Amino acid sequence: MKKFKRILIAIDESPCATKVIDYTKNMIVHEEASVALLTVIPPTSPASYGADPLLGQQPIVVPEITEAQQQSAESYLHHIAEQIQGAKEVFSFTRIGSIKEEILMQAEEWSADLIIMGSNGRTGFDHFISGNLSEAVIRKASCPVLVIPINCS
Repeated sequence: MKKFKRILIAIDESPCATKVIDYTKNMIVHEEASVALLTVIPPTSPASYGADPLLGQQPIVVPEITEAQQQSAESYLHHIAEQIQGAKEVFSFTRIGSIKEEILMQAEEWSADLIIMGSNGRTGFDHFISGNLSEAVIRKASCPVLVIPINCS
């Protein structure tokens, strides 16, 4: 069996992400692997508060919202990184953009040989409307993807 040396863990700040972290911690106990934690912040949508398109006023983007989200994500990743024992080294990455694209880009840039992520198990109409992020990553990834079911409902 191949030993993974560079494991990218894609997580968000939801309580369900602890299942992915716990699984990974158990998996790397006897490995000499480097671990990278990644969280992706979707771009902030322009707010139309106070903007009137009839008067030619454009929606505004409040940069403080993105900064607050980024600080929160970095703090969260720092907290998670402290919990990971047994890894050769732990890196943290916070990115802003399309979740699928940023996971794939970070895996390429960091030369990950395994991506670990969770799946909320959407099915039926829910799956049709919003798609499945893990499925999209699996299709485009250049390395194996391990999907942990985290059905938290």
